[in-house]
Amino acid sequence: STLFPYTTLFRSVSGRATANQTDRIIIVALDPGHGGEDPGAIGSNGTREKDVVLQIAHRLRERINAGSVNGNPMRAFMTRDADFFVPLGLRVQKSRRVQADLFVSIHADAFTTPEARGASVFALSQNGASSSAARWMANKENQADRVGGVNVGDHEVQVQRALLDMSTTAQINDSLKLGGAMLGEIRNIGARLHKGEVEQAGFAVLKAPDIPSVLVETAFISNPEEEAKLRSTAYQEELADALMRGIQRYFAQNPPLARSRQL
Repeated sequence: STLFPYTTLFRSVSGRATANQTDRIIIVALDPGHGGEDPGAIGSNGTREKDVVLQIAHRLRERINAGSVNGNPMRAFMTRDADFFVPLGLRVQKSRRVQADLFVSIHADAFTTPEARGASVFALSQNGASSSAARWMANKENQADRVGGVNVGDHEVQVQRALLDMSTTAQINDSLKLGGAMLGEIRNIGARLHKGEVEQAGFAVLKAPDIPSVLVETAFISNPEEEAKLRSTAYQEELADALMRGIQRYFAQNPPLARSRQL
């Protein structure tokens, strides 16, 4: 059930947060893209985006669950941990429900030509996309709900208005810092980058106003060479290591807020 991982997250840690003590679990929400009837992008050799991003997320979950921030244990919360469809808005809601400290959406997209290659990291933009490719990708990802039969209609308009009323400037600034740390670590494993800086676009899954949120395009599944890498255990492990180091680098410079979680 949705609440099962939420309730079990907190029983494993004893002690309560006080004004002078920040003993608490640090929660990182992992969001493997697509799932269920929505396969995402499909490579020329039949690799499905929904499968490889779930594998990478599982590897990253292992690292997070074994990690800590200044002595505080970390736990990963997955918006989906198997092959099922989750609407974009629900991915955000699930992460807010568990009071996630970070939100990391994992993708392996396709582009209109097989030549496109390299990893990218995106943060939210309120003022348009940072490039035409970023806009194209965001529009494509935001169509996922239609595949799953979700009617966004009036509800989406209300959500958009509510988000406009909230200040997301701090969230975007923190997201850019997280994205920069991740991009640096991806570069350090020798992976090719599609762009050398964090890009910005209006991805629906990045719109939690209170959680630093990034979307990682791990590689282009539409590029045959990168599709082969995405299928490789070695590359998935390297990538999970890099993303974990990026998360740790972010927390080293931006310690999580002290707050007590209500059980």
